[in-house]
Amino acid sequence: MEKKPKNQFLLHPWHGIEIGENAPNIVTTFIEITPSDSVKYEIDKASGFLKVDRPQKFSNIVPALYGFIPQTYCAENVAELCMEKSEKTNIIGDGDPLDVCVLTERNITHGNIIVPAIPIGGFRMIDNGEADDKIIAILKGDEVYDDWNDLDKCPESLIRRLKHYFLTYKGIPGEGAKPNVEITHVYGKEEAIKVIIASQKDYHNHFE
Repeated sequence: MEKKPKNQFLLHPWHGIEIGENAPNIVTTFIEITPSDSVKYEIDKASGFLKVDRPQKFSNIVPALYGFIPQTYCAENVAELCMEKSEKTNIIGDGDPLDVCVLTERNITHGNIIVPAIPIGGFRMIDNGEADDKIIAILKGDEVYDDWNDLDKCPESLIRRLKHYFLTYKGIPGEGAKPNVEITHVYGKEEAIKVIIASQKDYHNHFE
């Protein structure tokens, strides 16, 4: 009898893909959208397939590859770290996997792919009272960005562009940032590692 493959089914990108044996220093990321997308895609939590979330409003496009880190979850530990660092109270996790932007000079034009990435920093973002950190990473092996081993190596113009996207991508031109969305801190690699570890703990507590 012919032996069947061990796994005949498509793995769920959030739960079935390993974060990587060298995590949190090098993490597997699942890319949902790219700078060339005029529609915001996101993972359907039930099926694992990409779904259309909404058309990108106006001319605002994501400035980097954007997706999440598998086998992470933003709940109690991420929220506790957010409150500790921001000195705010009553923060909860947003109930999603940890978001990530992956910087690369290569022209990657479609999502639904797995990308190895090296975290170099992040944004402590709070959206409607929910911790919604955005990890910033570089594509592993990228020869142009390879020396960017911490977010302070990035040009300030790039940091501003990324911040502007996350503060305005749900808004309407002329209205500025949503009043209930803020980025309290821009942090470096060391802090990004702590956030990833906290999100791994939350995933373990809720899904394993």
